[in-house]
Amino acid sequence: MFPRGDGDGWVRCGQGHTHWGLFGAAGLLLWHDDHVLLQHRALWSHHGGTWGILGGARNRGESAEAAALREAGEEAGVDPADVVTTAGHVDDHGGWSYTTVIGRVATPLHLTALTAETIEVRWVPADDLGALSLHPGFAASWAAVRAAGPPARA
Repeated sequence: MFPRGDGDGWVRCGQGHTHWGLFGAAGLLLWHDDHVLLQHRALWSHHGGTWGILGGARNRGESAEAAALREAGEEAGVDPADVVTTAGHVDDHGGWSYTTVIGRVATPLHLTALTAETIEVRWVPADDLGALSLHPGFAASWAAVRAAGPPARA
């Protein structure tokens, strides 16, 4: 079990939405070639049963990149040493924001769900995301984060 972070909790943004993460939240959009790593969210979670990226609440003073990599490690065993981060996208809701950290790996990681928050993790061809029931926040930002494209290889 991972310790509870000081950023865990619900907050209402300037747009009137309720979000998880007292200091905002971040997630990792991880690419390998034309595939992205997705998380099938537990049914009991906020927007449960949908697909999105590994991520969660930022802790006080934690950068978006550090939070995204920490959450991906906690939820699926992603080793930050395997990831090259290349860009980010901030979805600002006024007083609360979600940062998508975009990264890539040289080889597809073989991962599994490590917490009750995740039903499964899977590499999905980016062109096939439209066939999945996506988390509403991820669906709304997908065009913008995809525009950053699969990061160039080293």
